Amino acid sequence: MAWSMKWTRCERKRPLKPVTNAMKPLNTDHDATWKQRYRSAKIAYAFTAAANPHRGLVCTNRTGVFQLYTWDVGSGELNQQTDHERGKALGSLAADGRYLYYLNDETGNEVGHFVRVPFNGGPSEDITPDLPLYNSFGLNHSYTSNRLGFMAAGSEGFQAMVLDANAQGAQLSPPRLLWHSHALSGSPTFSHGGEIALIVTTERSGRNEYSLIALDAITGEKIGELWDEGASIEASRFSPLPGDMRLAATSNKSGFMRPLIWNPRTGERTDIPLPQLEGEVAVWDWSPDGQQLLLRQLNRAVYQLYRYDLRDSRLHQLNHPNGTIGGFMGGQWLPNDEIFLTWQNAAHPSQLVALDANTGKLKRTVLAAADAPGGRPWQSVTFPSTNEATIQAWLATPEGTGPFPTILHIHGGPAAVVTEVYSPEAQSYLDHGFAFLSINYRGSVTFGKAFEKAIWGNLGQWEVDDLVAARNWLVENNIADPQAILLTGRSYGGYLTLQGLGKQPELWAGGMASVAIADWTLMYEDQAETLRGYQRALFGGTPEEKPEAHRAASPITYAEAINAPILVIQGSNDTRCPPRQMQVYEEKLKQLGKHIEVHWYDAGHGSYQNEQNIEHQTLQLRFAYQV
Repeated sequence: MAWSMKWTRCERKRPLKPVTNAMKPLNTDHDATWKQRYRSAKIAYAFTAAANPHRGLVCTNRTGVFQLYTWDVGSGELNQQTDHERGKALGSLAADGRYLYYLNDETGNEVGHFVRVPFNGGPSEDITPDLPLYNSFGLNHSYTSNRLGFMAAGSEGFQAMVLDANAQGAQLSPPRLLWHSHALSGSPTFSHGGEIALIVTTERSGRNEYSLIALDAITGEKIGELWDEGASIEASRFSPLPGDMRLAATSNKSGFMRPLIWNPRTGERTDIPLPQLEGEVAVWDWSPDGQQLLLRQLNRAVYQLYRYDLRDSRLHQLNHPNGTIGGFMGGQWLPNDEIFLTWQNAAHPSQLVALDANTGKLKRTVLAAADAPGGRPWQSVTFPSTNEATIQAWLATPEGTGPFPTILHIHGGPAAVVTEVYSPEAQSYLDHGFAFLSINYRGSVTFGKAFEKAIWGNLGQWEVDDLVAARNWLVENNIADPQAILLTGRSYGGYLTLQGLGKQPELWAGGMASVAIADWTLMYEDQAETLRGYQRALFGGTPEEKPEAHRAASPITYAEAINAPILVIQGSNDTRCPPRQMQVYEEKLKQLGKHIEVHWYDAGHGSYQNEQNIEHQTLQLRFAYQV
């Protein structure tokens, strides 16, 4: 059951209870329970080919490293198609299921060329051999598999590249440039027959507020454009019916994401306001007959699914299991009236399940996770922060009574959200007697437009206020030992770890940052173009255009104030948070006599390897015990 507690400041604080649950001995045995959770096989995502539900694509770590597998849905057989040393997590499947596509980046730096592999295996084929290396968010296909496209990001900006396929899909045309912009833009989405290519872009706003541009997929001629002033519109997918040009999308013009239907050919738009629902509502899929939508509500980081009937405008709540559903890929509505999606909670690893599309009832487990140790439950809590903000977080406590040494966890993004998941990291701390709080700070998504936009142009201020509010709440409610609270996070969470240590140095016992940002200006000089576009959108300009905002947002600015020791775990091939800016930060802190340890590993923005993740968590546990 979710619960919330409020705290208020008093003239005289009540005394803390004595610690009755001391930290347990550090367990680094090979078969330690916390290591078993990391090694357990999980289904990161799985989906079937849009026009061939007998074939699918699965990402799993069953061999110890996340790789891509083609999936014979009838038999359940998985065939490994990638064997990258550092792992491979992102791929797509042609709508007819004939080919698997993925970005081939040899060092994990997310820069390379898209390749394809036949469903039944074989040598990979570079589909853009004549293009320079590029970074990309992903590759999409039309329902008829006659067309595919991706956004190639590089020194020339964002270039929408389209390839045509013959009837059997065996031959692809050379890539052709359909559209170009220097603004942050996503890969094209295609209508059923590939007639329309839909681009999601920040070109109109220059900020993280998106509009839609519909192009003729052959000529590149603009067919239509959809935007809401001061709001963001994001596309989901086109109708699954031939000749039907309706697109399901969302807009947050009301303050929260709500669905809409747009026909780029006719310009007709139908908003679906759903005033009876709180939080954000997104479109996950169409019903196979194009008459209903599968909707996902996220309200204070809790999931709920609905069917929405477009014929009579009726909303039907689905009765599905609690926890995190859909994960990275969302849900898929199949022709047999089943919904495929991943499901997990704090005690159960991610697995693929089938729900009844009419009721939401769990019908079966389609692809199971391996048996794995359970974990301590998570509870949803709320507390006030500055500027009258209310912050939601997930709390888990070890056995015993507090106050405990405590880990304050900060998610990446910032345009992300923490939901209840099976987290080996969280449970490893809980096993050792730490409390664990994961916070959805201002800037997180699904709490409304104002909440997400609060940090734009002023990064690292309101988020740190929210970390301080979390600390105060933990101490006031006798959960955390005020002398033993450590910050931790990866990517943007690693950034906020360093920012919090510098801006509020007296509050923390230490910090553990992974693939972190230390200097926004140096990072901009070295990072991939996709992330440069995102950074420009967050700040409202480049470091040259917004120098003071970049200086104030950079942890290196506050290096002299740091008191607590720091552990950094950083990828040497990372193009999102490149190494040079962290090397400069490390050197400066050491010159100032600060305690910083930096562990470099040979990969990009994070690790897909079980044993490497265990190594990194061992480093963090040892560090936490030392401080």
